[in-house]
Amino acid sequence: MFKHLSLALFLLALGCMTGAYAQAPGDDKAVSVEQFVASLTPQSGKIDLPGGLATLNLPDSFRYLTPADTERVLVQAWGNPPGHKTLGMIVPASGVMGKDGWGVIVTYEGDGHVKDSDADTIKYDELLKDMQEATLEANSERKSQGYAAMQLVGWAEKPSYEKATHKMFWAKELSIAGENEHSLNYNIRVLGREGVLVLNAVATMDQIASIRQEMRKVTAFSDFTPGNRYADYNPATDKAAEYGLAALVAGGVASKLGLFGKLFALLLAFKKLILIALGTAGMAAWNFFRGKRNDKVDLSK
Repeated sequence: MFKHLSLALFLLALGCMTGAYAQAPGDDKAVSVEQFVASLTPQSGKIDLPGGLATLNLPDSFRYLTPADTERVLVQAWGNPPGHKTLGMIVPASGVMGKDGWGVIVTYEGDGHVKDSDADTIKYDELLKDMQEATLEANSERKSQGYAAMQLVGWAEKPSYEKATHKMFWAKELSIAGENEHSLNYNIRVLGREGVLVLNAVATMDQIASIRQEMRKVTAFSDFTPGNRYADYNPATDKAAEYGLAALVAGGVASKLGLFGKLFALLLAFKKLILIALGTAGMAAWNFFRGKRNDKVDLSK
């Protein structure tokens, strides 16, 4: 599915196709798309995530963007407010900008050690109904924050927990107001000594087969470092979370309207940009999406 082409080339390709990234012409703090792309440093191989809690052992088909590069892409290229606290982003080596492009935002939640004692007793069909109701109830808050209403259609992939590795994954099919195509939200959680490694990907439902295959790889190569793993938990000294696996899926760290809510909204918007740009003349698509023409990236953000 993915050709081994650098992220930078795909960023540049989209820049040529859509015209540009941000801010007003003539701004002396702005740079060209080419300069912005050249300033990014996608990494490969073994990645030590910030803080030393976890590592990513990337195969050749994946690349990693540092938190600094991730923030620059989110703010300078995609036009979002600053202040995203991430551990970086995982993208296909073929690029996040292609027709089938997608990315995985990596964060960490130090809410404590999540016990998995409920792993065999969770009734996911009942849990889904509760989540659907909660999603509808949250729409008023989403609208007040400027995000479109959302409906949880159902499981795109039912939750599964690997007891041996303490990793959990599931996927949700979502309907967003104003969007004809349903969206896919794929979730991975890696349980650790005193927190959870959170990996979220957003794509479209027609990508489910390929995304499922690729996210299996992401699950496999994402791990805590020795001393920070699930088995290293010491109940006498370490913090315990106030929720278990069911709450992790239903809400827990992922449902907080803050960072995740904002990232999810912007990733959906980004997927929309890709679809629009591929279906229209590039500059017209960018004007439609951004409402203005720019050919530079604002470094003042």
